[in-house]
Amino acid sequence: MINFSAYRREWFSNIRGDILSGIVVALALIPEAIGFSVIAGVDPRVGLYASFAIACVSAITGGRPGMISAATAATAVVMVTLVKEHGLQYLFAATILMGIIQIIAGLAKIGRVMRFVSRSVITGFVNSLAVLIFMAQLPELIGVPVATYVMIAGGLAIIYLFPYITKAVPSPLVSIVIITLIVWFTGMDVRTVGDLGALPDSLPHFMIPDVPFTLETLQIIFPYSITLAAVGLLESLLTAQIVDDMTDTPSNKSQECLGQGASNIASAFIGGMGGCAMIGQSVINVSSGGRGRLSTFVAGAFLLFLIVALNDLVRIIPMAALVAVMIMVSIGTFKWRSVLDLRKNPLSSSIVMLATVATVLITHDLAKGVIVGVMLSGIFFAGKVAKLFSVKTSPKDTNGTVTYTVEGQIFFASAESFIEAFDFATPADKVKIDVSQAHLWDITAVGALDKVVIKFRRNGTDVEVIGFNRASADMIDRYALHDKAEREAASASLH
Repeated sequence: MINFSAYRREWFSNIRGDILSGIVVALALIPEAIGFSVIAGVDPRVGLYASFAIACVSAITGGRPGMISAATAATAVVMVTLVKEHGLQYLFAATILMGIIQIIAGLAKIGRVMRFVSRSVITGFVNSLAVLIFMAQLPELIGVPVATYVMIAGGLAIIYLFPYITKAVPSPLVSIVIITLIVWFTGMDVRTVGDLGALPDSLPHFMIPDVPFTLETLQIIFPYSITLAAVGLLESLLTAQIVDDMTDTPSNKSQECLGQGASNIASAFIGGMGGCAMIGQSVINVSSGGRGRLSTFVAGAFLLFLIVALNDLVRIIPMAALVAVMIMVSIGTFKWRSVLDLRKNPLSSSIVMLATVATVLITHDLAKGVIVGVMLSGIFFAGKVAKLFSVKTSPKDTNGTVTYTVEGQIFFASAESFIEAFDFATPADKVKIDVSQAHLWDITAVGALDKVVIKFRRNGTDVEVIGFNRASADMIDRYALHDKAEREAASASLH
């Protein structure tokens, strides 16, 4: 159920801060949206319309207030082949299917998977993204007039020093306005937004993708849609987690999946490409005072107002002013403390963080970096848990019985050590295996117990296994190969 009181607060508790921060984000979205359109091989208006639709719709339907979603590089690179081989209309169709898949993921509560992403992976994700944001500015820093460097330095000075004067207005917005006025009055020959490409001069209109509604079309778009949906959700959920940390507020990850799906469907129906959350713009928004849904909505709505109503004014904004803002974002996003903590943190955590960063920087693919980080985290975690078990052996009693007391977690990573803990060479009339302080997690653990019991019996030793908890008894009852009657008795005692 929606808590309407909380939802209302998310819209109207920070009106002034959200409006001003939304304006800053809208200005920063323009070159990004145009650049991502170029990456995808489509007209700039496709990225700009997408950023408008995704931001506005996700503001209403998303689960993370204050987070900015729009057209992104992560999704743009997936679209290149589809656009090249089948055309723009198939991209719109794939984006609609992408949204449907994301809505299904939201209904399935897939947002819960974020609990499996370790802090080391998130730190690596943030650091690599900070580096990528800076690298994306290099074309505007190499082979440009000296005046450009002066403007960028001046912009950064305003961004960092203006808050000492007042925090009533976001310093990035002040920086953009001042640098634009300086360039306009002095007539400096620097690169501007207008040099990136043609901006749309009309409002978007509703459209249905002009593709045949056939199984063949579905076969063409489905692989792209599933990839777009996965990449988009992964980046959005990670960005939501980062904004949670920055604002010290929770978010509804499953609702965010629904919001991303709805916003992508809306984008496609007005001629936009697919997108997802943007950590750079989200950091700009939060750093500029944005906290609520209104900031995201203003970013999208003001973006459309800028490119349609203030087309001529937007064209003269120097790229140097926007580059200064993005460099600020890069510096603020990078977790500088994590570099110092490399020597303090456990080696496994440091390896996970560095592997995540290295993978992203090598592949320029955030999703691959996160996947590598999560896999390494899982491997290291399994290794740690595998060591959290022991098998204690009691001396043979007067009846010739040796008791083995098992403590801890038995699963695929600890199964081999579990088998090696038993002494099959020393004769005993009877062996009692007490697992009351242990848990068997998987069929590998059940198979290990089978091997131990069967091996003792082959040596002529009577074996009794006692102390199964309910979950372990169910596993044994379903999958074990040793004495069926014994297993049924163990299971019956718990049911």
